[in-house]
Amino acid sequence: MSFEYYLQSMHMDIKNGISPSKVFLGNTEKTYLYVIDFLVDRFPSISKDQWLARMGQSLVLDQDGIPLSSHAVYSSNTYIYYYRQVEHEEPIPFEEIIIYQDEHLLIADKPHFLPVTPGGHYLQETLLVRLKNKTGLQDLSPIHRIDRETAGLVAFSKKAQDRNLYQALFRERAVEKGYEAIAPYRHELSNQFPIHYQSRLEESEVFIQMHEVPGEYNSDTVIHLMEMKGLWAKYQLQLGSGKKHQLRVHMSALGIPIKNDLIYPELQAHVKTGHDFSQPLQLLAKELRFKDPITGLEHYFSSQQALHL
Repeated sequence: MSFEYYLQSMHMDIKNGISPSKVFLGNTEKTYLYVIDFLVDRFPSISKDQWLARMGQSLVLDQDGIPLSSHAVYSSNTYIYYYRQVEHEEPIPFEEIIIYQDEHLLIADKPHFLPVTPGGHYLQETLLVRLKNKTGLQDLSPIHRIDRETAGLVAFSKKAQDRNLYQALFRERAVEKGYEAIAPYRHELSNQFPIHYQSRLEESEVFIQMHEVPGEYNSDTVIHLMEMKGLWAKYQLQLGSGKKHQLRVHMSALGIPIKNDLIYPELQAHVKTGHDFSQPLQLLAKELRFKDPITGLEHYFSSQQALHL
């Protein structure tokens, strides 16, 4: 049984493509009289007024799917459900394209700046929620992820029972993933292509950044020089492993950071709203190739987008 089907059986709807989140009310050192007091403590970034507004809209439910009021009494060892909201969510002014569908699989061509899944300041303006609302497929689930700043192909499973089979392809590196990037041209590297770059990547102490550390490599990328024009060049990147920010770190480490990268080599100030959409990261998830574990079809997909020197 899928999570979405379970929610529907408990009379908890999928609202505008969003499933409710689940939180456990445990035995805590602090004593709570009302559920709302717990929620304000548990989620300090959400004000009491915001929780009151959600309760007024029946967006906070008990484990039986019954809406909770602001006077609902805290009961230990139970669950509650709530629907996430984002205040003043900024529209992303670019559209995704569905380039393939069959009974089991959906392939979308994602624009720059659009996150794949909800998180942080993004909820409705995410690829998953947009596609759920567009297609009505509430069991839709991404098989893999690409960064918000990256454009290109993202594969989705349409049925909950198929997810693990498709995700296993990526875990077992049975998918060929081809990227393109615009980055500086370095003459001293010109005779070294294709470069098979390997390193060990781990989370750094700097928020959001990954960094290279000594030890056995856990990431590898094959980099080809496609064409050059003045100070810039277009590169083809073949992804081996799929570590977070792998391509961005590897290109930066070679002294050719991807054009318009706001994280590598130096982390730039993050803005919550008022984004500059005129300078997208010049990284495109261009190709996907794999054998379908359910239908046996040999799939090849290519993004309709392109990067230009």
